[in-house]
Amino acid sequence: MLRPFAAHRPTRPVLRRVALFGAALLAACAAVPQAAAATDDGTASNGRLSAVIRYTENGIPHIVGRDYAHLGFGTGWAQAADQVCVLADGFVTVAGERSRWFGPDAVPDGSLSSATKNLSSDLYFKGVRESGTVERLLATPAPAGPSTDLKDLMRGWAAGYNAWLAQNEVTDPACKGAAWVRPVTAADVAARGFAVSVLGGQGRGIDGITGARPPVAQPPGAQAPREVDPASAAEAAREFFDTARYDMGSNAVAFAGSTTANGRGLLLGNPHYPWQGGRRFWQSQQTIPGELNVSGGSLLGTTVVNIGFNEKVAWSHTVATGTPVNLHQLTLDPADPTAYLVDGKPERMTRRTVTVPVAKGDPVTRTQWWTRYGPVITGLGPGLPLPWTSGTAYALNDPNAANLRGSDSALAMGKARSVAGVQDAVRRTQGLPWVNTVAADSAGGTLFTQSQVLPRITDELAARCSTLLGRATYPASGLAVLDGSRGDCALGSDPDAVQPGVFGPGKAPTLQGAPYAENSNDSAWLTNADRPLTGYERVWGTVSTPRSMRTRGAVEDVSAMAARGRLTVADLQEQQFANRAPAGDLAAADAARACAALPGGTATASDGSAVDVSAACGVLAGWDRTTDAASRGALLFDRFWRGLTATTPAKDLWLVPFSAADPVRTPRTLNQAAPGIGRSLADAVAELRAAGIALDAPLGEHQFVVRGGQRLPVGGGTEALGVWNKIEAPWNAAAGGYPEVVHGSSHIQAVGWDGGRCPVARTLLTYSQSANPNSPYHADQTRLFSQERWVTSRFCERDILTSPRLKVVWPRERR
Repeated sequence: MLRPFAAHRPTRPVLRRVALFGAALLAACAAVPQAAAATDDGTASNGRLSAVIRYTENGIPHIVGRDYAHLGFGTGWAQAADQVCVLADGFVTVAGERSRWFGPDAVPDGSLSSATKNLSSDLYFKGVRESGTVERLLATPAPAGPSTDLKDLMRGWAAGYNAWLAQNEVTDPACKGAAWVRPVTAADVAARGFAVSVLGGQGRGIDGITGARPPVAQPPGAQAPREVDPASAAEAAREFFDTARYDMGSNAVAFAGSTTANGRGLLLGNPHYPWQGGRRFWQSQQTIPGELNVSGGSLLGTTVVNIGFNEKVAWSHTVATGTPVNLHQLTLDPADPTAYLVDGKPERMTRRTVTVPVAKGDPVTRTQWWTRYGPVITGLGPGLPLPWTSGTAYALNDPNAANLRGSDSALAMGKARSVAGVQDAVRRTQGLPWVNTVAADSAGGTLFTQSQVLPRITDELAARCSTLLGRATYPASGLAVLDGSRGDCALGSDPDAVQPGVFGPGKAPTLQGAPYAENSNDSAWLTNADRPLTGYERVWGTVSTPRSMRTRGAVEDVSAMAARGRLTVADLQEQQFANRAPAGDLAAADAARACAALPGGTATASDGSAVDVSAACGVLAGWDRTTDAASRGALLFDRFWRGLTATTPAKDLWLVPFSAADPVRTPRTLNQAAPGIGRSLADAVAELRAAGIALDAPLGEHQFVVRGGQRLPVGGGTEALGVWNKIEAPWNAAAGGYPEVVHGSSHIQAVGWDGGRCPVARTLLTYSQSANPNSPYHADQTRLFSQERWVTSRFCERDILTSPRLKVVWPRERR
């Protein structure tokens, strides 16, 4: 049953009202009929699904259903109420109809793939639909396929979304009156989950998949296509799979009871995700009395809490360094470039011919080519071409294209009672496609595990089966290119894996029980600097290599916190908004000295002009080394540092090089003689002056967002500075500097326990709950984020029912 909140003692009349309301609520849930059976198209139902939704401050819904279908119904309803236009746009994507509604050459928002145009997105997703991929995965029995509970959630979610559409008027101007806002089926919800699963694999290669064409006969004397240069390909692959370049990232740290004030665990989760579009989080609490009670953030369109906490355990995710795909280099049949050889025998490729409707134009038909390994692909991003010649082609293997278990992993974690339960959840479900998991529990336990679905590329297999190209790309990036003509180069299976061709969970880098476990999107190696993880295959990530500036700063911070001890949730909150810039601590003083040493206080800018930078020297010296909104000098250093690191190799930047024996403190000591310093100073000073921005202007005056016509200053800083509270914003001098955040801190949670029945949790959804500018919850938490204030989570029943903003709705299907 639902447990009362024990953190404070309301008056007796309030308690009486709470008891009466709680009893009525439970009776209402018990009276809700059992979920209807699914129809042939995967939807619920016979019009009898319903849920109870209690809204508290900031529009956060606490959703109660009697079973998974009813809970899914309430979740779909509540998500539609806040995000209907964003959700509808995503369903257009997975239906392959963006070109029909928005034109073939427009650019998708990037939330469900990296396709550069609507047409390529549609060709891929319509091909997925017409091939029956998602339906086959739905029909696969658990554990390889989704559980019955998850399928109930999906059909309930579709019914709830549809019911909201049928019973409410869309007021969001982004889609008000739009014909593309339509009912969905459970298969649509599953297709969206599939898109999330392949975001790191096929989703990043859509242009190369849909653009692949068999070679045509060349006229005599024509120049043959150039072979891929291994050295260039290795660098391109390293950049392509570099997690620091993604628009997703994260920090997370778990502290053990040995470091805390009360012997219980603590967790700070700080995922970095886009602030616009369909890859945002949405907050809720999901409850099935006696079965499930979990609170946290869900990626839009998903049916479960992806990052969150319950009475006993809290977890967060960070984007992992495991390379989620590999390539197979095909040797083609000399008589047919659409057939390839395996052990000397030809196999014909499978044609996937797709026709896409196009706005104001004729339908477009294209053919994709698929092999036993996956689709033929002609490039991974613009830097890594993979030409299809008369003799060679490349096929992309993405094991997450057979993985619809990600939400089962989240559901299982939501029911866990300890970090051991979280570990068991990811071992059983094996559904996490591209993330690490960091967890803490009320008993003081900690966990880090990189239990993600990865192709089973062992170092031995890569050494034995890599082509010339693969011998360059695998060490550089973890991208294996295997000889597809050899049957003995198949990936094989681990006995504890629920899916062939992937690593079993026993091979995942894992650390349990450490005083702290932290990740900031580097490999598992320095999860705890005193207990480095080693011995894993290269495809999981690197060992003994330089860490990012953000990882270095994070490890410094959390190891000092653990050593100090007696930590509380308040310490987690302070860490989130400390806004320390590790790059500033390392380099600002030396940069100021280099500035002061310039002859005549003048430096030459990139355009050859002489710039008086003398005023910048004192600003850099006086900067407080933070990126607080009030910090003076942060903006100048930011512009200087971005320019310097973009043009100066690390080997020329630091006097003390990286050492694997001292990975947190190296490299260090800025080379004041590096020629880029003067140039970058001159560029930054000239840029700010041209924009009318004072060199010592407070950061928040020029790093901000506008909501409801009001400027909200934003603290935090970019990846290059290494700030925990990561904020990425495009520079727009004409608009005042950094006038909008594109990605960074998103669903933040600081969670602990005090011995009572309820977690002690503070949360913050930086971009707020609703995309609708007419909603009161469009910018309320963004204002809190600007002010570095938090939301006190209302998890236990008494706390929910005593909220001064309590609003109760009981949505139900009407037929």
